[in-house]
Formats: sequence, C-alpha cells, structure tokens
Amino acid sequence: MKKLKILFISFLLMILVTGCKTIKQKTDSIVEKENQKLSKFIGKSLNDLKVNLGNPDEDFKNDKGNLVFVYNTKKYGIPCERRFEIDSSSVVVGFTSNGCF
Repeated sequence: MKKLKILFISFLLMILVTGCKTIKQKTDSIVEKENQKLSKFIGKSLNDLKVNLGNPDEDFKNDKGNLVFVYNTKKYGIPCERRFEIDSSSVVVGFTSNGCF
C-alpha cells in the first residue's frame, strides 16, 4: 500500500513539473513574438513609429536625454506597456515591453 502511495505521488509530481514546463514554453513563445514585432522599429524614424502605433499615451525625456514614448493598452483586463526610446536624431534605439501578449 505504501509503494502505491509513493507511486501515485511521484506520478502527480511528474504531471505538475511537465505542466509548468509547458506553460513556460508558451509564455516564452509569446514574449519572443512580441520582441520580434517590436524590434522591427529599431533603427526606424519617429514618424514610422507614430504611423504604425499612433500617438503615444505618454512621452518624456529619460536620464540620457532621449525621448521615451509610452503606449498603454489592456487585453483581457491585463495592462500592457510598451516603451520606445528615441535618440536626438529621431531614430528608435530601444524598446521594452511589460505584460504584453
């Protein structure tokens, strides 16, 4: 009876570990697609960014003196924030994405 209990617990643990790995793979895939989508804007002009995404919800200068555009959206009630850094020559030099899928 004890061996059966151990076997059952081992089986449950194996299912849980496999499930967590599957979820991680799915989220990694979503993040990768988001990064590919946003990396298209690197090296593009500020105008290209605005044509594709519209006017930002917020903009400010960062510590480096570069302009930062912030785009906020919600999907399924989950907030998504995308930030683009634009240098002094109006070229997109970086981005971050948080909560977007």
